[in-house]
Amino acid sequence: MNSIIDDVKEHFLKSGNAVTQLIIINVIVFLALLIPGVILKASGLGDIYNLVISFLALPAFWLEAVIKPWTFITYSFLHEEIFHILFNMLFLYTFGNIIGDLLGSRRVISLYIWGAIGGGLFYILIYNLLPYFSGSVHGSILMGASASVFAIVIGAATLTPDYRIHLILIGPVRIKYIAAFYLILSYAQTLGNNAGGNLAHLGGALAGFLFIRTLQNGNDWGKPVHAILDFVKGIFTKKPKMRVTYNSQNQKSDSPTQAEIDAILDKISVSGYESLSKEEKQKLFSASKK
Repeated sequence: MNSIIDDVKEHFLKSGNAVTQLIIINVIVFLALLIPGVILKASGLGDIYNLVISFLALPAFWLEAVIKPWTFITYSFLHEEIFHILFNMLFLYTFGNIIGDLLGSRRVISLYIWGAIGGGLFYILIYNLLPYFSGSVHGSILMGASASVFAIVIGAATLTPDYRIHLILIGPVRIKYIAAFYLILSYAQTLGNNAGGNLAHLGGALAGFLFIRTLQNGNDWGKPVHAILDFVKGIFTKKPKMRVTYNSQNQKSDSPTQAEIDAILDKISVSGYESLSKEEKQKLFSASKK
């Protein structure tokens, strides 16, 4: 068991891939709920399990959500069903790596967080405003990474709509069509059994679209997310006792300008990521590390 834990810890810390890290967190939380949950329910202590879920899931009633603000993030890591987490992680892996390749791993995390917040806000807004949901607003909760994943899917489709993914039995398909299909599907099911989840999909999708559009206009919504994460990371990271630095007046910076990055992103939107030259890909990669 210790060997497994050490392997997971090492992979999480050394991978440097936000997609991998998010998947690991989701799987760990899933197992942490599943294993004791079965034992508690079988022992007649299901109320304890339900109490944990109610503490972490996002409530639909706006007043309850206000006094439990952490649930706007924690709900996006909760899954109770195997196929729910399986499909979410599959989409996260596929589209998250597209965002990671083009904009860097840190922005995958930003999109995930903003998707959770956007999906949660839209879910609460609709449930509290529309009479259709008045009978269920006090008993409904939201769980799952779907809103965050939708933000990443729509973000990728907004950034590079003509990027192709090979689908089994179908072949290469532009991601803008995949994104449109799932958007329409979610909209059609907003009055179904999983109305709350599908409303969250739409809110997450809107957050993903706005995130990329504002980023293309020079405003990065990810900065506050990165600042908070860096602060938390700094608490648990030992500072080096000594750091060696040097200055060189003749050193030339190879960092690409914002105009160059904008031109590359425009090229991706028109012709896809595959159309970039090796130099352009390197510039995009260098910019993503900032």
